[in-house]
Amino acid sequence: MKQLKCDLLVIGAGSGGLSVAAGAAQMGADVVLLEGHKMGGDCLNYGCVPSKSLIASAKAAYGQGHSAGFGVANQLPQVDYAAVMDHVAEVVASIAPMDSQERFEGFGVRVIREFGHFISPTQVQAGDAIITARRVVIATGSSPLVPPIPGLNTVPYVTNETLFDLREKPEHLLIIGGGPVGMEMAQAHVRLGCKVTVIEGQRALGKDDPELARVVLDSLRDEGVDIAEGAMVSKIGGSAGAIEVEVNTGSTFRGSHLLMAVGRKANTNRLNLAAAGVETSRSGIQVDEQLRSSNKRIYAIGDVAGGMQFTHVAGYQAGVIIRSALFGLPSKARTSHIPWVTYTDPELAQVGLTEAQARDIHGVTLEVVRFDYHHNDRALAERKTGGFIKVMVVKGRPVGVSIVGHQAGELIGTWSLALANGLKMGQIAAMVSPYPTIGEINKRVAGAYFSPRLFDSQFVKRAVRFVQRWIP
Repeated sequence: MKQLKCDLLVIGAGSGGLSVAAGAAQMGADVVLLEGHKMGGDCLNYGCVPSKSLIASAKAAYGQGHSAGFGVANQLPQVDYAAVMDHVAEVVASIAPMDSQERFEGFGVRVIREFGHFISPTQVQAGDAIITARRVVIATGSSPLVPPIPGLNTVPYVTNETLFDLREKPEHLLIIGGGPVGMEMAQAHVRLGCKVTVIEGQRALGKDDPELARVVLDSLRDEGVDIAEGAMVSKIGGSAGAIEVEVNTGSTFRGSHLLMAVGRKANTNRLNLAAAGVETSRSGIQVDEQLRSSNKRIYAIGDVAGGMQFTHVAGYQAGVIIRSALFGLPSKARTSHIPWVTYTDPELAQVGLTEAQARDIHGVTLEVVRFDYHHNDRALAERKTGGFIKVMVVKGRPVGVSIVGHQAGELIGTWSLALANGLKMGQIAAMVSPYPTIGEINKRVAGAYFSPRLFDSQFVKRAVRFVQRWIP
């Protein structure tokens, strides 16, 4: 066995692990990085990058068939599903060098392409190497959750890890799970010419504000996606090309392909965490505000830490880890300013508290301010007028923002900045946004907060009359 020592051992080369490894190595730490599968992790290979690439192809197909409103005749799109998936693969390949072993070795990171497991609280074995590290960061991510549904093991199915390997277009795609992944893939495939049915045991997009979710779901239904809510799967049967999904309501859904999109599970099985004294829960490794596990020399970030499962969260947590592990500075992770986006059309974005959460916490001190897309001139020009923004405000400060509509994911960044830095609505209103842009929506909703204070105030009106009468 080779004996290695390092300052920092990073287990997992996904978004969070790569950020920690690169930052720490470039700041002078001796870093070892373990990855037993693909560099770049889920986001690059199976998640964010391929899914958004597929969505881009679907958007192009949809645009061909819905251009008459712009004075351009509609055309029936000729979709080559294999070519679409080749496009997806090309995008992944173009980004892969940024996450490659060679690039990170260039930063000074020792990369070992093996899975690792703990053999003591300070040692990890990976292949023929035993690594002793002053501190360890676990960034092993998560994998698709596949529940033990009766009959599922008798039929072929795909998850986000295998969906992008398809080259033959599904005739009728059944999707179990109505969360963001399920709904994004449902819309993409219906736009690419597939018949699509989504089967959700509770409420589709159930983690989002119901008012915003309804706008998205109505849009998907208008495009032809069949969405069955309150339909808990009880049994799966059939065979390849003829899959049957039975639900608790007595209905049976039939399709050619099956996508499982019911959630994620933390990747902890290989790690032998008991040997390290690291405690876990059903959602992943238990961590404190500094992202430390029950073994204070071992940190966990990203999906494996059991919190918000987004690539940008892992990247943010990497910064928290670097300040704490490298410099010994107090550094706590928080979530109040973390946004998330569902990349349907229209997009759905959220940061901070939803309206229901804000009402529960703040009660009568809460003000909810809204602005509709159809009052935005750029949205009118683009024919993207469906949607709205609402901002939850307490004593002049936003505590949460919900947006559904065109480019909602781009708009939400301004509000993440506001929540991260405790900005007031006046500071948002003071922003100058170029005309005409969708970004004006952020400024206009801030203006809507102040409008009744200015235009409906008798004090303001009396002050104006006084100035006009007596001040030369």
